[in-house]
Amino acid sequence: MQHLKTESSSIVQKRKSQDFKVIKNLLPYLMVYKARIIFTLLCLVVAKAANLGVPIMLKKIVDAMSVTTISQALLVVPVSLIVGYGLLRLSASLLAEMRELIFSKVTENAVRQVGLQVFNHLHALSLRFHLSRQTGGMTRDIERGTRGIQSLISYSLYSIIPTLIELAMVLGYFFYAYDIWFVVVTFIAVFCYVVFTVVITEWRTHFRREMNNLDSKANQNAVDSLINFETVKYFGNEQYESARYDVNLKQYAQAATKSQKSLAFLNFGQQTIIVTGLVFILGLASQGVASGKMTIGDLVLVNVLMIQLYIPLNFLGVLYREMKQSLTDIDRMFHLLETDQEVADEPDAQALQIHSPKLGSHVRFKEVCFYYEQNRNILKQVSFEILPGQTTAVVGHSGAGKSTLSRLLFRFYDVQSGAICIDGQNIKTVKQASLRQAIGIVPQDTVLFNDTIGFNIAYGKPGASQAEIESAAQSAQIHDFIMRLPNGYNTGVGERGLKLSGGEKQRVAIARTLLKNPALLVFDEATSALDSETERDIQKELNALAKNHTTLIIAHRLSTITHAHQILVLSDGEIIERGTHDSLLVLDQRYAQMWRVQQSEKLS
Repeated sequence: MQHLKTESSSIVQKRKSQDFKVIKNLLPYLMVYKARIIFTLLCLVVAKAANLGVPIMLKKIVDAMSVTTISQALLVVPVSLIVGYGLLRLSASLLAEMRELIFSKVTENAVRQVGLQVFNHLHALSLRFHLSRQTGGMTRDIERGTRGIQSLISYSLYSIIPTLIELAMVLGYFFYAYDIWFVVVTFIAVFCYVVFTVVITEWRTHFRREMNNLDSKANQNAVDSLINFETVKYFGNEQYESARYDVNLKQYAQAATKSQKSLAFLNFGQQTIIVTGLVFILGLASQGVASGKMTIGDLVLVNVLMIQLYIPLNFLGVLYREMKQSLTDIDRMFHLLETDQEVADEPDAQALQIHSPKLGSHVRFKEVCFYYEQNRNILKQVSFEILPGQTTAVVGHSGAGKSTLSRLLFRFYDVQSGAICIDGQNIKTVKQASLRQAIGIVPQDTVLFNDTIGFNIAYGKPGASQAEIESAAQSAQIHDFIMRLPNGYNTGVGERGLKLSGGEKQRVAIARTLLKNPALLVFDEATSALDSETERDIQKELNALAKNHTTLIIAHRLSTITHAHQILVLSDGEIIERGTHDSLLVLDQRYAQMWRVQQSEKLS
């Protein structure tokens, strides 16, 4: 039992520490607008003072109207009090609106800055991170985090702080105008209310957390299922996916039911404390009226002040729970910011310098060793060079490590040993942005943005003119196809480009790489999804383009690389053969075997 208490206490302390850490991380984004914050707090205090003046003015009206003999001259007093009452209510409302108007810029700026920082950080993280995370859950974390900032600021500035100020003012007025017991009863009632609310809400928190986890899980599965819509259809697994989703929804519903039951208990307990405190206060006020120490107006004032005070307190449980949840959501988003970047620029990194942009760069792999997991080596002491303006092709069976070469060249991962140099510069010492700007790739699996064909081609060179886009499309043998479409270059391609065929998507990828016009080209099975005739046409364009660029081709069809200055045969992470097409055929080993197999398949 003692062990459980100690463990529970440590969990509470950890949560408090996390909450303070979140607030500390959030403050710099808010303190940019110190003047607005100070003016907002000033409006808040004045608004609450005006709000307190409203029932006091009402008391005076009631007392004035309770006079038995009223002359014509005395009618002026109630009229002025009524006008004053209206002005106080109006000023309280005006100040509240000014407070929200002035502070809205602070809130929105904080949300924008944090959201942008998280977005940029996610793009800076390694490929390993993105391959291990589910996009649906991660986007949900960001969405909740940014919404949590708005909620936290809104609840604290517009509810919690105003309630505390109003409580202090009410207690001060009771102490000044009435018996000390009014202060004691009000304070005890509020204290019991707050303690009860906090304790029960803390108890309910794990229900809420469980709901959120199940909600994220359901969303992840749903997004994953919809992204893989075609696969679901191929295997006729709609019912299977529906059943999986329903399991998550049932678990969420059960957690939500538990949460609702605990909420009912919280609400009833709050109302009991409120009613008890109100009964005691009205009892004291009634005694004061009976003894002549207080007027009817005082009775009305005390009742209105207590109700006015309890109205925001009535939502304290919801506010506390939502603020705790907001802190949790913000913490999860800030946790993304704390994720190790893994592949980061060195502090003194310089931009990559291409010595001869017109001819191409000099690429060198020097005894490169690499693995994704320690117990499985992918590349073993791989060394080769690609001279400026020349073409090197890499062939080998699936899993030999061919595509890993392109990922390392883009520095999606860092090598465990060895080095990759471009024009004599180790790519680990240059800025990643300049490195990737110098390389263009046509990947085997082309994924397009859910936008127009024109947008996807122009992505290779943002801001490119329509003429440049069309020229690249013509070189990629896709311009005529685009012009036959009803909306031409404004035709949408759908999610991940699913409205286009594999060959059409690959030609769009080729067009956007041609538009980028980089110093180093990487073709990763660039024509694998094309028919033979289109492949021949595009291969001519690629060969012409490669004359002025350093080119790395990762190929399956050996017929597409016969022109290469150097062909590397990769097997189990090692280069087992290298040479030209003709020399490798003469060598009559692995490459020659692959060539004969493909030629026989072509003839059959």
